[in-house]
Amino acid sequence: MKPLLILACLAALSGSVAFGAEPLTINVWPGKPPGDTKELPPEADLTKPEDRLIAGRRIIKLGNVSTPQLTVYRPAKNKDTGAAVVICPGGGHSILAYDLEGTEVAEWLNEIGVTGIVLKYRVPGRDPEKRWFAAVQDGQRTMSLVRSKASEWGLDPKRIGLLGFSAGGQVAGLVSIFDQRQYEPLDDVDKVSSRPDFAVLIYPGGLDERGQVKLREEVKVTKDSPPMFFAHAFDDGTSVFNTLLLATELKKVGVTAEVHVYATGGHGYGLRHVDGQPVTDWPKPCEAWLKTIRVIK
Repeated sequence: MKPLLILACLAALSGSVAFGAEPLTINVWPGKPPGDTKELPPEADLTKPEDRLIAGRRIIKLGNVSTPQLTVYRPAKNKDTGAAVVICPGGGHSILAYDLEGTEVAEWLNEIGVTGIVLKYRVPGRDPEKRWFAAVQDGQRTMSLVRSKASEWGLDPKRIGLLGFSAGGQVAGLVSIFDQRQYEPLDDVDKVSSRPDFAVLIYPGGLDERGQVKLREEVKVTKDSPPMFFAHAFDDGTSVFNTLLLATELKKVGVTAEVHVYATGGHGYGLRHVDGQPVTDWPKPCEAWLKTIRVIK
């Protein structure tokens, strides 16, 4: 099944998701993406009937993604603030939790007047040592592509952020802090900055050295890193140190951050509300933070 048709089918499965205008889907790269081009099975929803439910509902697990695409979801015109956020779903660099941590997040952003742009980055990760590498390439290109189209799409090029969950939080974090592109520039799009103006990392993983209280070698924060918002549960199997250590490094270089750590909540809830788990209500403080840093009013 072709990637665009897959997206149409996933939108239908999402059912309740409603947006201000017909979504626009475009390829991230003008041709084949850089790096490994190993052929994969057809792109598909790999969810199994026995997979656990999140807040009583199934999730879409999109796998075998070899053609990165972004889908733009616009808010209603009377709500549109001109701000935009690129969304990186999680999935352990094996699949993408496409609705839970993608389209449902775009719907919430639309409600607060922000354009939500879901990035369908390459999975599974090709490089066993750097499973994030292809995804970060896709993320950097996407940020430049979106900013290059700001005028055409009616966006403010200085209010374009990046939001990621779990492995997608790793992608968002690395795209936010990397000074250098992870691929050779291709065209004029790559002359446009790939650094987001702000970042939201929800239960990010892959930033710390497993079993050690330190960040990975590639995680190097500078004063040019954007302000960040974090939400994480203390009992998350994906260690809360991913959040705490990165936030500490931001503090050291004078970059502002807002950190919300909750006692319980586990991992992988997206923004689906779960009774008795305040961490699942992170969109409320995140909206307040977006107002604090003047992304929205």
